Amino acid sequence: MATLPALPDHPATRRPGPSTSRSSSTRHRNTANRPSPSSLPTACDCPRSADLAGRSAVLSRKIPVSFDQPLARHHKLIGGWVASRDQTARRRTRAEARRRIERVFDKAVLDILRPLELAELRVAVLNSEDSDAPAIAIVCDSMGQVDLGWIETSDAQIGWRAAAYTALARTMGSALPIFGYDDLFDEISMYYWDGETDDEGARNALVAYHGADPDDLEDTILPSDMNGRRPEWMIAANAASPRSLPDGLRTALRNLRCSHRALRALPDERNAWHFDGATIHEYLPDLEECSSLPPLTLVPVEQFAREVDDVARHGMEYGFMDIAGLCPLPDAARVTDWFASLEAGARFLLAAQELIQLDPDTL
Repeated sequence: MATLPALPDHPATRRPGPSTSRSSSTRHRNTANRPSPSSLPTACDCPRSADLAGRSAVLSRKIPVSFDQPLARHHKLIGGWVASRDQTARRRTRAEARRRIERVFDKAVLDILRPLELAELRVAVLNSEDSDAPAIAIVCDSMGQVDLGWIETSDAQIGWRAAAYTALARTMGSALPIFGYDDLFDEISMYYWDGETDDEGARNALVAYHGADPDDLEDTILPSDMNGRRPEWMIAANAASPRSLPDGLRTALRNLRCSHRALRALPDERNAWHFDGATIHEYLPDLEECSSLPPLTLVPVEQFAREVDDVARHGMEYGFMDIAGLCPLPDAARVTDWFASLEAGARFLLAAQELIQLDPDTL
């Protein structure tokens, strides 16, 4: 997984990335080209840049008010965090300070995200024209079906595979922009059957709203047809009880649940992975034009290629909602909290990754 943490020269733009599955197809949680989140000049109490040209500045704990206007709000915010960790007080030019801020921040992010292979994630530090607080966004550059490993491809007991898949389906949306089968079914229901979820209601909707011939619906996809295509391991009712699972699988599931619980316990305002549509659009208003669908799915495209393609069509043209989380940061002290929550989410994703990478023959 290539991670590309970004400061202002790396906009939070969805770039086509390698699919995590064999499908070229592509989340529901409350893009084309997006504008760079580089900052607008802001007023500060420091001397104007012309008065400081060519001079040096001290990288200190007072960095938010130590640099003049060429260092934007997000550099000053991260700079305050860097300064709190820097044991030296050597003098630096503004350009040197900028490079130092970006280098320290990038390394800290990469150290946390590097082990993750489930998806390609990067970080962007953003400014908003409507808010004084910069924000840090986690962006997902992967698209398609998440590789489910042994859960999808092995001959292990259905109860084991269903237990693992159900656990992933119930938890992964807390950290990744991803949609599952229930999300897909709801989309298709609205797309084809005007929200109906049973066959009779779907037939009536097709006739009443789509002009279908009631005597010519034999080959029409109905809710029961779609539900019937689910492999047995996708059905939660088939999951084996924890007591009947082998020790290795039971341990992996326990690690997943514990790390997920720790992530969910974080307050929203201090959670790097928190997703709030209104806040995201405040910092990235052009995302309103993209699809609300996430770029990742847990739905096996081998069985649902047509449905995934149908719901993903708008996203393929205009971009997906690829933000995994966005957290406004009013002061440098919050950056430390942000990193702690980034680590919590990474621990959860590593637990999911380890569950998927289990070898059922050794359980």
